Amino acid sequence: MRISIVSVGKLKEKYLKQGIDEYLKRMSAYAKVEIIEVPDEKAPENMSEAEMQEVKRKEGERILSHISQDSYVITLEIGGKLLSSEQLAEKIDELATYGKSKIAFIIGGSLGISNEVQKRSDFALSFSKMTFPHQLMRLILLEQVYRSFRINRGEPYHK
Repeated sequence: MRISIVSVGKLKEKYLKQGIDEYLKRMSAYAKVEIIEVPDEKAPENMSEAEMQEVKRKEGERILSHISQDSYVITLEIGGKLLSSEQLAEKIDELATYGKSKIAFIIGGSLGISNEVQKRSDFALSFSKMTFPHQLMRLILLEQVYRSFRINRGEPYHK
């Protein structure tokens, strides 16, 4: 299985990079995982609704340019479907069973994701009704995908 995590913005925090590197190393036994960073759009502090939509549109174009036609796209959205770790594992297992060997997880920028990216999405996933920094979401997502592979293989993992 090939997993892409397409994320807006550059990761700067050393502690997050270390955690991400650890999970990338652990996951290498289960899947080929790549993290694709797309530049965030520079935006003024107080934007109009039209300016916000334009920022999301530009970031969305960058995201879409990294998604292949045969990828199953999962967008991370506050309004998406809440799943337990076991349900996410089941979803990933189901995709593999039905020949969807490429999964692209999308983490938008600070304003969220564009309508175009939402239209390309096959599944909207929510981790919580809370808002998390998009840089931190990379680490949380990797941990949960790693946990999914462990669950699907019947391997022990702390609960």
